[in-house]
Amino acid sequence: MKGSSKEMKANTLKIWSAVHKWTSLVCTSFLLMLCLTGLPLIFHHEIDTALNPDIWQPANPDGAHLSLDAILDIALKARPGEVPLYMSFDIERPVINVTSGPTPDSAVQNMHFASFDMTSGALVPPANRGAGVMDFILQLHTDMFLGLPGMLFLGGMGILFLIAIISGVVLYAPFMRKLPFGKVRRTQSSRLKWLDYHNLLGIVTVAWVSVVGVTGVINTLESPIIDTWRATGLKDLIAENQGQSELVQRASLSLAVNEAMSLAPEMQLQFVAFPGSDFSTNRHYAIFLHGNTPLTKEIITPVLVDAQSGHVAGLREMPWYVKGLLLSRPLHFGDYGGLFLKALWAMLDVLTIVILGSGLYLWVKKSRKFREQVKRGVSV
Repeated sequence: MKGSSKEMKANTLKIWSAVHKWTSLVCTSFLLMLCLTGLPLIFHHEIDTALNPDIWQPANPDGAHLSLDAILDIALKARPGEVPLYMSFDIERPVINVTSGPTPDSAVQNMHFASFDMTSGALVPPANRGAGVMDFILQLHTDMFLGLPGMLFLGGMGILFLIAIISGVVLYAPFMRKLPFGKVRRTQSSRLKWLDYHNLLGIVTVAWVSVVGVTGVINTLESPIIDTWRATGLKDLIAENQGQSELVQRASLSLAVNEAMSLAPEMQLQFVAFPGSDFSTNRHYAIFLHGNTPLTKEIITPVLVDAQSGHVAGLREMPWYVKGLLLSRPLHFGDYGGLFLKALWAMLDVLTIVILGSGLYLWVKKSRKFREQVKRGVSV
């Protein structure tokens, strides 16, 4: 009975070992690419600022800001015959962005985007952030220039990575039980030394790589998640208010925004979708608010305000799966705790590169050793 139990345990370990080896081998090259591109992306904002310093200054830095209605009027006068579609707000500068088009259901290629100085109403030149090398790195990291199929493929690699992590944790105890924790056999063969480094760094960083792996997989599902929300939660909110009469005269946007923000004074304004656009009804302003902390700034809440009367028509909390997506973004890059947390994320990213590289090294060494043994066996 004892022998049978030992044999079962040995077979189980063999299965877990095979799972760890093959899941790791399949995803390692892609994980190395993600780690290498993810390293500069942790400091995306800082690198962008250094490469493309923003030399623009508001016309009246200490002056009062123009109302949203005044900015909207300026934007529409510059585009006669067009209607407003969206209005968004720069977090760091007193700048408002207005998107307009020939009709409320205009295609993306027919939309016009312009930025305006809130202190004067003058046009603001593009900040040119995200262009060049950082844009290339971000695109490579996100979908390898393949769009949604690339994102889903990387999500699959992320799932394999998570399986490799779980199998590695399962194997750690039985394979390292005879060695004290943190022991590295430096005086023995290079393969044993790197095996110890691989195991030690893997178990030390397991919590971090798990968080980054899970949030990375969630991020690859961004398009399906947003599409699901638009087809369910947002559609339900719109349907509840869509049956009302067509808009005759648009009420003050500033007053509508104030009405929406009075429902959630702890939140900040993110963007406005105008009547007839994809994110609103034919009669309402859809006003999207977000949190005011580094972590909750990604959580948005839509509020519908009647564009004729200016009264709030409905507020809808985001479903859990959208909140999970929005929270996964800052968690993935450590973008919620300042420069110290980014530096910690970068250090752990480098350690993960070492883990992945050492895993490949160990496999190559083992394969080479096996081939040499086969050759010796054949020659004998």
